[in-house]
Amino acid sequence: MFQGCATALITPFREDGEIDEQGLRQLVAMQERAGVDAIVPCGTTGESATLTHKEHLKVIGIVREETKRAKVIAGAGSNATHEAIHLSRGAKDLGVDGVLLISPYYNKPNQKGIFRHYEAIAKAVDVPIVVYNVPSRTGCNITAPTVKRLSEVPNVVALKEASGNMSQIMDILASVPPEFSVLSGDDIITYPMMTLGAKGVISVTSNLVPELMVKMTHAAVEGDWAKAREVHFQLLPLFHDLFLDTNPIPVKTAMRMMKRPSGVFRLPLCDMEQATAEVLRKTLRDMKLL
Repeated sequence: MFQGCATALITPFREDGEIDEQGLRQLVAMQERAGVDAIVPCGTTGESATLTHKEHLKVIGIVREETKRAKVIAGAGSNATHEAIHLSRGAKDLGVDGVLLISPYYNKPNQKGIFRHYEAIAKAVDVPIVVYNVPSRTGCNITAPTVKRLSEVPNVVALKEASGNMSQIMDILASVPPEFSVLSGDDIITYPMMTLGAKGVISVTSNLVPELMVKMTHAAVEGDWAKAREVHFQLLPLFHDLFLDTNPIPVKTAMRMMKRPSGVFRLPLCDMEQATAEVLRKTLRDMKLL
């Protein structure tokens, strides 16, 4: 159902800390022009942890209104199952094509609890679900056997896999059915994951260079591995530098440097150190993005 390049969209804020609605609409239009396959609002990159539920649904609604061609996969996860159901229902009512659900964080459920969390949401809301595994953020990993079980739940259609564990990733790709989409959650390993059978990426980098991320993933989908590898290496410095600090600090800083809607951070996120920012600025200059 989902493949190619999906952009994990930032949420631009005004100087007073409120959502920059006009800027958000501009960002969606830019992504649409670049030909991305999907737009993902209100994920980690969208600073979802600092949005109220009302703001969360407002951002999803704006993105849905402005998106004419690409699919919308709305971040709707929570560590409380009932909250994830509430947000997923709200996203569905706004007409999204799917929801991205991070695994429960902080409370550290076992694998049975993780499975039951997603199963409960799938039973409560008839919407395509993308499971999101990012143990560095959540404190617990979704194992390959659990992913296999989840792939058998009717409306669980995809996995955003950001464990960075290539052994686990291979186990997942070997075990899930062909129609189940495994998507990279880490730009730097998108190319190797796609050589193994992953179908695309939910990307931070495509906030800056969506055309190149589209070019790389579409080449991989079409089996043009030489072209995909060439773009991968072209983007490698950016892949590194966008994680010099906690995501989305570097990508929003880069967008500010590129004069695109970005704005301030909401605490506890804040500006990166000046010396680190200059490393990022040099990479952007070297890639002729400034």
